[in-house]
Amino acid sequence: MTSVVALDAVPHIRRGVKCTYDQIRSAHVVLFPEGVLVLNETAASVVSLCDGVRSVGDIALVLGDQYDGVQPEDVVELVVRLVERRVVDVDG
Repeated sequence: MTSVVALDAVPHIRRGVKCTYDQIRSAHVVLFPEGVLVLNETAASVVSLCDGVRSVGDIALVLGDQYDGVQPEDVVELVVRLVERRVVDVDG
C-alpha cells in the first residue's frame, strides 16, 4: 500500500531511528531496526529537517533556498518513501 503525504503534513524521525555520518561510506546514513539507509546529500537534508515542527511544504521551501530545482512534489515523494521504510512518521 502506498502512503499519502500532504504538503501540510509534519514529518518527524521515528523513535529508534538514528541519523549519522558514516566515515567508512563517506555518506549520511539512517540506522533503523530493519537496516541501514544510505542517503544522498539532498535526502540527508530532508531527513535533517524532519523535526516534527516543519511541514513538508516548509521543508521544500528551505531546500529550494539551498538547491536549484527542488520541487515540492519531489520532497513529498521522498517523505513517502521514508514513511514506507519506517524512518519517519507524519502528523497531519
